[in-house]
Amino acid sequence: MAIPDVVLLTKADCHLCAAARDAVGRVTAGLGLGWREQSVDSDESLRDRYAEELPVVLVDGIQRDFWKIDEARLERVLRQAMAR
Repeated sequence: MAIPDVVLLTKADCHLCAAARDAVGRVTAGLGLGWREQSVDSDESLRDRYAEELPVVLVDGIQRDFWKIDEARLERVLRQAMAR
């Protein structure tokens, strides 16, 4: 079973980011996976790339969702990644 790398990109003072933390936490916990959060505030290249889409969920480096995280879709993507 592969262990996908799950990263939530966020920024300060972002109400959608708080909801995304909860959603990613629920989905990954249900699958027994970890995840990490990365702020774009201190990374100019990430901030420029994702400025209008935050929060963003990356799975194995690929953008899978943004703004409001769809938990069912994230679970499906993670299960597929784990099956590889």
